[in-house]
Amino acid sequence: MARNTNNRSQFRPSEYPHDHFLLTTVVGSYPKPKWLNRAHELVEDADTEFDEADLEEALDDAARVMTNEHEKCGLDTVVDGEMRREEMVEHFAEQIPGYEFNGPVKVWGYNYFNKPSVVSSVEYDNSWLVDEFNFTDSAASQPVKVPITGPYTLARWSFNEAYESEETLAYELADLVNQEVERLVDAGARYIQIDEPALATTPDDHAVVGESLERIVSGISDDVRIGLHVCYGDYSRIYPEINEFPIDEFDIELCNDGYEQIDVFKQPSFKPDLALGVVDAHDGNVESVGEIKQNIKRGLEVVPASKLTISPDCGLKLLPREVAYKKMDNMVEAARAVESELDAGDVEEIALTKV
Repeated sequence: MARNTNNRSQFRPSEYPHDHFLLTTVVGSYPKPKWLNRAHELVEDADTEFDEADLEEALDDAARVMTNEHEKCGLDTVVDGEMRREEMVEHFAEQIPGYEFNGPVKVWGYNYFNKPSVVSSVEYDNSWLVDEFNFTDSAASQPVKVPITGPYTLARWSFNEAYESEETLAYELADLVNQEVERLVDAGARYIQIDEPALATTPDDHAVVGESLERIVSGISDDVRIGLHVCYGDYSRIYPEINEFPIDEFDIELCNDGYEQIDVFKQPSFKPDLALGVVDAHDGNVESVGEIKQNIKRGLEVVPASKLTISPDCGLKLLPREVAYKKMDNMVEAARAVESELDAGDVEEIALTKV
């Protein structure tokens, strides 16, 4: 069941001006600067002297710029925009012994995915993200959140040629993720987000995800905040089952459908904290502060302010960079405005008044 949701207080800034605090964050990915794409092209071009060391410097610069961009708009917790990651499964499969790549697979239209195969037992040898976290943490003044692709998605979105079932593979991968989380915690990470977009497409496997999460959090201190992000889908097929997941926060994508599913989470009572998407990651129009304030208040129908986290619906990497930034900037402004209204008693926390 839900873990220790009191661990959110560590992300509240000191000498905070409001009595209420809505934790603001982002899901993970962010638009890459055009010069970083050019750097990747140059390192592959044999006619240039641009080498891997130059590319690493470019990646460091991009991570630093995006981390600072997140802080500039006032987010309470930041990421580096996943500047070092091209795709959420591929990035981890490249680092896990037991995986191999055999070429891209067409997924829709003219889009291709370099879908990996599991050809032998998966193993954990070197850390996947500690160097990334250490660099981002050194560049940031705010706490850093670490997104990790979850074991169910790593199993589901791969060809399984070595295990008797995807379920068995998911559990093996969950044990590896547990080791990585331990390494991250030792490095100082206090906010881990497990991304399981595959659960939105195969919600009947919620028990597999639940058991995988149990393995991931085994031995992890309650002081470490564990979030779960699940992309848009029929949430009624995994609720209230997610109340039994060992997580502190459940991150959902509802803005893009106008919160048609918000009632799903009202009965029975929502147990973990709610991370509510309040700007649409798939729409190039920038929501006004007023619109976002109304979206935030939809979350107060489910949980009180003390259990509400504010974020975009999903990663913002497909948007123009200036649009992504303005969405985040308006989102933080709206959150701070709602906090002021809560302090003044001008906003009703419906979740607190439910019998």
